[in-house]
Amino acid sequence: MKKGKLLADFLLRMKALYRHAGKKARGALLDEFSAVTGYSRKHAMAVLRGAYKHTKRRSRRHRQAVYSTADRNAVWLLSELFDHVGSKRLRAALDQELPRLRAAGHLEVDEECYERLTRVSASTIDRMRSQQRVPGRRLRGGTKPGSLLKNQVPIRTFADWDDKRVGFVEIDLVQHEGSDPSGIFACTLHVTDVSTGWCEPIAIENKAQKRVFDALKRVRRRLPFRLLGIDSDNGAEFINNELIRYCEQHKLTFTRSRVGRKNDNAFVEQKNYTVVRKLVGYGRFDTPEHVRLLNALYERYRLYINFFLPVTKLLRKERVGTRVKKIYDAPKTPWQRVIDAPEVRQERKAALLAAYHQLDVVALRREIDALLARI
Repeated sequence: MKKGKLLADFLLRMKALYRHAGKKARGALLDEFSAVTGYSRKHAMAVLRGAYKHTKRRSRRHRQAVYSTADRNAVWLLSELFDHVGSKRLRAALDQELPRLRAAGHLEVDEECYERLTRVSASTIDRMRSQQRVPGRRLRGGTKPGSLLKNQVPIRTFADWDDKRVGFVEIDLVQHEGSDPSGIFACTLHVTDVSTGWCEPIAIENKAQKRVFDALKRVRRRLPFRLLGIDSDNGAEFINNELIRYCEQHKLTFTRSRVGRKNDNAFVEQKNYTVVRKLVGYGRFDTPEHVRLLNALYERYRLYINFFLPVTKLLRKERVGTRVKKIYDAPKTPWQRVIDAPEVRQERKAALLAAYHQLDVVALRREIDALLARI
């Protein structure tokens, strides 16, 4: 006889005895019932009085696993290939790149696994990656304010910026001093287009105004669209006569953020970590060889982030009670956003499309990893 049946029969007999027993006998029955079941006397008394009705619970059916270990391993490899971006952005990247990866022989999975990878949802990707931990780093910075020419550069806040038109960029300087601000050290001039998320990092020997200005002109020549406006913080490397005259001469809008308000430059500040710090960390780079290697790295990394890493844009905010819900658009890579922009010339779009078809994301990652190892 099964154990469950024995316990049920025992309970029925004890209930019948308890119902007809006197006070002294009930005490003895409670002691026996508590010793057998492990219940407290109060709970045992309630059970024997019939306060709890025994009902047979339905056994819960476990869902059959849809995705295999091979699927999870493939998702982890693809996640690493696409720089551990969020699962919604990774899903968009897979929609674009999975056929190319398989055609190039970089994705060696069977037909069933490939079919599941084409339809796995972002939520399932999150669950598959839940055991993956990518360590974060604390962001530091150091910028001297340029106070003499501030009145000549108008202030722009986050709410004032027109993020619909391609060509308005935010610029910032990331210092590679390694927590030691003494002496001369390399910096990265980082330029981010607000509308498309297109990023252009470039390394310079130091933060001298001439170095920053020359790097900015080089970045302008590399942009796949016409530069219309520049927004910077209040550092002296940006707020100077040379850059002000250059913007006036070329009819570029030049604005600056409020002092101590990093959110006024939210687009480039966020990219400072995801593009620069996440790539090269917080070490000190202070030699010409460092600058050369950094620029060789950025030359490849700019192609990687702009052509293969999707980004999302905030469409609006909705207040629901005490909470604010943020609504984002569908993830797209920066080059796709440039292609979709009506103000970008067709010849530039054709050049971007041709450049994309010549790129291989796996080869790019290998070159980036090799340069990182040298640095």
